[in-house]
Amino acid sequence: AIATVPPGRCSTAHYHVNCESALYVLSGNGVFLSGTHLEKEEAISPGDFIFVPPESNHQPVNTSAHENLVFIVARNAPVETVVELAGLGRKDC
Repeated sequence: AIATVPPGRCSTAHYHVNCESALYVLSGNGVFLSGTHLEKEEAISPGDFIFVPPESNHQPVNTSAHENLVFIVARNAPVETVVELAGLGRKDC
């Protein structure tokens, strides 16, 4: 799949119950939050590969004001089950 995060935006903080995810940053720049309380913040840019194990909290954030953050996403399940993490992650995007 292709996932796009618009400029200045982010996904909700969440995890996937039934699958692991592999993300490849195709274009754009941002940060990837992870960890129990999303306390880990790593800069991401084109060419980066991110592995997300099942039930791992995460949130991609587009830090650009003008360019989409685009991922190629692969999962090991045909349908993902997502659990939103209310109260965690960035809210300003």
